Amino acid sequence: MLRRHGKRVHKIALDVGFTCPNRDGSKGIGGCTFCNNTSFSPNGNNPLTMEAQLASGRKAIFKRTRAKHFLAYFQAYTNTYAAVEQLEALYQEALANPDIIGLSVGTRPDCVPDEVLDLLVKYIQQGREVWLELGLQSAFDETLQRVNRGHGLEEYATSVVAARKRGIPVCAHLIIGLPGETEAHYHSTLDTVLSLGVDGLKLHPLHVVKGTMLANQWRRGEYQPLEMHDYIRITADLIERTPREIVFHRVTGTAPKAILLAPEWCSQKWNVLNGIEKELRRRDHQQGQFAQHAVSRLKYVA
Repeated sequence: MLRRHGKRVHKIALDVGFTCPNRDGSKGIGGCTFCNNTSFSPNGNNPLTMEAQLASGRKAIFKRTRAKHFLAYFQAYTNTYAAVEQLEALYQEALANPDIIGLSVGTRPDCVPDEVLDLLVKYIQQGREVWLELGLQSAFDETLQRVNRGHGLEEYATSVVAARKRGIPVCAHLIIGLPGETEAHYHSTLDTVLSLGVDGLKLHPLHVVKGTMLANQWRRGEYQPLEMHDYIRITADLIERTPREIVFHRVTGTAPKAILLAPEWCSQKWNVLNGIEKELRRRDHQQGQFAQHAVSRLKYVA
């Protein structure tokens, strides 16, 4: 962002009241086994107006970084799951603020029809910064079924190819530590995502939060979270194998202590971040050290 725009640009996370087809009955009820929206929503179960959220985000980020330019990050639940007219109204409301230079739209890979992609292309053509964030989590359909995702790899492949053909940068979300998966699964998922083409990645450790099916499985001893040292080692391995052209938007995730059940280290963001950096320095390695995938160049729409 600094190189492209000559200034700091930060995301302001928004919750504008979307739901999810895996919650409203379209595809399922109850959502993913690990999902409690409060764990990543900036305003919990009582979202403020968009303007209030933007104002709060500006203030907090400016105090921390002095940044004055932002992306409106439509984060909570599925932010393309509505009529395209409603989506356009919400995106436009955010972009009407002169310090909002673009959008980052978080969604599911089964909720990005052509008309939504065409809408995002329109903003790119206007010179806006746009990222489409797709929650894949795992490239293994059996894992996705196990955690009740309600979609498979095929939907992700279709969406990511369609988006990148239009020149829309895609950031894929991957979870480390999903039930039934091993290190071989994490590496295979990364290989699949890289082979399909991607522009950014987010890595998250799976954490257990209150109010989820995963919490019940954890209490019954059916799920054991990763230890922090294992997560750090695995993440460093994946970073080494990721081409340098791909942007890591995030390499860990946290949850509020009020709802976090396990593992406790998921409340320690900077310990994890510093641990990953320390591990890479110990190895004297960096991103792309062992990358074997050629990155397809994204051609932005003129």
